[in-house]
Amino acid sequence: MRIVVSGTHASGKTTLIDDFVAAHPEFERWGDPFELVDASLDEPDASTFFEQLVSSTRRLTATDAADRPVIAERGPIDFLAYLAALESLRRGGRSATLFERGFGPTAEAMRHVDLLVVLPLHHRDALRVADDEDLELRAAMDEELLELVDDPDLVGERARVIEVSGDRAARLAALERARVDGS
Repeated sequence: MRIVVSGTHASGKTTLIDDFVAAHPEFERWGDPFELVDASLDEPDASTFFEQLVSSTRRLTATDAADRPVIAERGPIDFLAYLAALESLRRGGRSATLFERGFGPTAEAMRHVDLLVVLPLHHRDALRVADDEDLELRAAMDEELLELVDDPDLVGERARVIEVSGDRAARLAALERARVDGS
């Protein structure tokens, strides 16, 4: 089974994955693709997001990992949402072009995902967010991600999409139910 946990920055992805892997050590954990790219920029831009999209696409489509149970922090759909968010905030630069270039590879990668877990922002979830987290980009990416996960041309037929919210225990319980229902 391949699970991708998606959401904007500071939405609880790492915590959910930590809790899940603690209960399911048979799952290989793939960290945030940000760790795979050159992080020399203080502030990510369109090219950084596109590079992360490419990295996450490569690891999802790699045939050597096809049969192992995996839970990944973010997939290419996250970075497509960041590119769309940059455009909507008029911070785009090359984001519109990179969005167009990234759509096809993202759709291809989604054919290798069994479960896409989306962590939408909800004020009632009470996640603490530092002031330096670019709250405007965070909110815009969340809106764009929720639009993209509803696009059947992008998500495809294989991946089941669930939205998970609530406290830490509720999120883990929802992921557990979805995993069992999908296996």
